[in-house]
Amino acid sequence: MSGAKLRLLWTALAGTLAAVLLISGCGSSAPDGGKPAGPVAKVSFEPGPGAGEVNPAAPIRASVEHGKFDSVELTNDEGKQVDGQLAPDGRSWQATTALGYGKTYTWSGRATGEDGKQVPVEGTFTTLQPQRTIRATINPTDEAEVGIAMPISVKFDAPVEDKAAVQRALTVQTSVPVEGSWAWLNDRQVDWRPKEYWPAHTRVSVSAKLYGLAYGGGAYGLADLTTDFNIGRAQIVKADVGTHRLVVMRDGQQVANYAASYGEEYDPGRNTPNGTYIIMEKNPVEIMDNPRYGYRDVRKTWAARFSNHGEFIHENQENAAALGKVNNSHGCINLSAADAKAYYDSALIGDPVEVTGSASSMPPQYDVYDWLLNWDQWTAKSAV
Repeated sequence: MSGAKLRLLWTALAGTLAAVLLISGCGSSAPDGGKPAGPVAKVSFEPGPGAGEVNPAAPIRASVEHGKFDSVELTNDEGKQVDGQLAPDGRSWQATTALGYGKTYTWSGRATGEDGKQVPVEGTFTTLQPQRTIRATINPTDEAEVGIAMPISVKFDAPVEDKAAVQRALTVQTSVPVEGSWAWLNDRQVDWRPKEYWPAHTRVSVSAKLYGLAYGGGAYGLADLTTDFNIGRAQIVKADVGTHRLVVMRDGQQVANYAASYGEEYDPGRNTPNGTYIIMEKNPVEIMDNPRYGYRDVRKTWAARFSNHGEFIHENQENAAALGKVNNSHGCINLSAADAKAYYDSALIGDPVEVTGSASSMPPQYDVYDWLLNWDQWTAKSAV
């Protein structure tokens, strides 16, 4: 072979070898077949790892960037797992129940990044420990049917300092528009009543988001509360002391007119005071005491209490001669046995009782005086 041909052969071989080396060199940076490696998964938490004094009612979340969760759990220091929901895309998890006061919570699990590698889900945080918690109750109870003057009442087992914060946590929803307002009757009770009587057959839903709420003075709410109830037919008792009659109106029509005896008119201690009250409780038998006027353990039937001052609508057959003629009771509204039974059977808790024509009026006192205040007086008791 001539020298010229040999040089051409070596040149061709060198070019082929260079091409092979070039291809090999390019392939060495992508061992997975040519695609560059993706980013590592980055896990974050709310609240952040190591956080303290976390409100147990605050949102609790874990999320991952550049990856998805394979598993994620949150447990308290007793090993109890917190209920939660993983998002459909696998990129976030959120607790679906509130946490406990004064507990340490630990994250665990794994997430896989876009680089195909797993990273741990880990970290801890601690919830706040209140100096004390305050229990609350709500009335009316679930699915109760009540009268058109029934207030919504939230009562607390200790005084509330930050009334505005508590009031903002309370919501009322109605099936028809109803104007109303909250009012603090004392440091342990806030009531909501409509400006006018409830529309008949209204559906009412109440929510009190009190758990985790700071009440002031180191106190926090113990639990959330809800209730859903119904307003019944529109029944109103018209109790005109001067007529010696008790008239019952239902849905705008008179349905009863009973002969009655009211409180003794010439003794302020025995008057049936003017005012708008509500039926608070009903008892088929009531044992009555009034030491000031010398009687104890008096048994009366078909008793409907309308004041915490001691007034009832009840049977007093022994006073039959005075019914419809003379007011001589100790403040209650006396009816015959038959009429008392008929009225008792028709009454709902929360029905209004409007007393007029008396020599005295009931001052706002005790824990049920919602309708003894006019609207301006009522709204002035709101904390917000």
